[in-house]
Amino acid sequence: MRGDGHAGSVTGFVLAVAAFFVAMVGTTLPTPLYPLYEQRYSFGPLLVTVIFAIYAFGVIGGLILFGNLSDRVGRKPVLLLGLVLSAASALLFLLAGSPTPIYVGRVVSGLSAGIFTGTATAYVIDLAPGGRRRLASFVAVFANLGGLGAGTLLSGLIGQWAPHPLQTPFAVDLGLVVIATAGLLLVPETVPRQTFSFRLQRLGVPAEVVSVFVRAALAGVAAFAVSAVFSSVAPEFLGVGLHRHSPALAGLLVFLLFLMSVSGQVFVPRLSNALAAGCGLLVAGVALLAASLAADSLAALFASAAVCGLGQGVVVSAGLAAIAERAPAERRGETASSYFVVLYLGLSLPVIGAGVAIHFTSLRPAGIGFCAGVGVLALGVLVSLLGSRAPT
Repeated sequence: MRGDGHAGSVTGFVLAVAAFFVAMVGTTLPTPLYPLYEQRYSFGPLLVTVIFAIYAFGVIGGLILFGNLSDRVGRKPVLLLGLVLSAASALLFLLAGSPTPIYVGRVVSGLSAGIFTGTATAYVIDLAPGGRRRLASFVAVFANLGGLGAGTLLSGLIGQWAPHPLQTPFAVDLGLVVIATAGLLLVPETVPRQTFSFRLQRLGVPAEVVSVFVRAALAGVAAFAVSAVFSSVAPEFLGVGLHRHSPALAGLLVFLLFLMSVSGQVFVPRLSNALAAGCGLLVAGVALLAASLAADSLAALFASAAVCGLGQGVVVSAGLAAIAERAPAERRGETASSYFVVLYLGLSLPVIGAGVAIHFTSLRPAGIGFCAGVGVLALGVLVSLLGSRAPT
């Protein structure tokens, strides 16, 4: 291993994982606080979904702009840039006196997440103690999704009981970013630095992967769309439909979704047709979500978060594995980047549609209609997979 740092391999691995975790924590901090922003700035669910969606566009920008930069300048400089952006986002939220810094903060947060999604995953695998890359891949997924879930839980708990609920979570996050940055500086570099050259991440899908890619991407869009609705509109439903105006409860709900998504990764190697199983779980999950909306049921809402999260974890992991297995080695990164760009479009566009529907109707019919749309998409992929000879 090449390096300019001072940490040993295990310590460096842990510090890199911690930086990854902290960076992802910052991206979901606003989720339980959206109802409080609505009250302060007098905007409705439509604007909440737009604020959420522009984060996804920031992620796409980060993937395309910085996706392959670390292969030439090293992992650490790129990840340090990601932490700087994470700190900038926290500062924008901390000092916000109007919606404008919030919009900018979400874009900047998305750029940070886009940088970490690819580069930190590669770094953690590079640093795998004893060369245990499979374990390192799972740990990287845990840092990613676990950080997303922890962000909502942390913000919800602080927003519920700490003073200044719209500022305190971001002050805490800023402190965590400073600590993570100090730790990352100690981690050895794993990529020899080359002459700096900037080029956009190439996107494309090889012809031999198209059929697998389309199914995996459509299933992934359904999974990310559900995640987006839970991360943006679910706190609204808790307040309006169930009269539970609790940031802690909203944070716990989304935390459960991401916790189950991490758990879903474990089952993928044990399933003969994992993508089909994940689609089935998504169909069941959105059915539970529709039932919770129709019956104003808190239990059904939490059950739907658990099932949808499990389905998301299985779908995304199985889809990525299927694509990586079939893509030529020289185009594997390009294909994987294309996969995540499509998924993040699924995180943004459907949730804006849901926000528009809520604006012109109300939360319940718009939410049930959204569930029907996502359910049909996941069911269509499931039927296609079951009709195919090759398991995915």
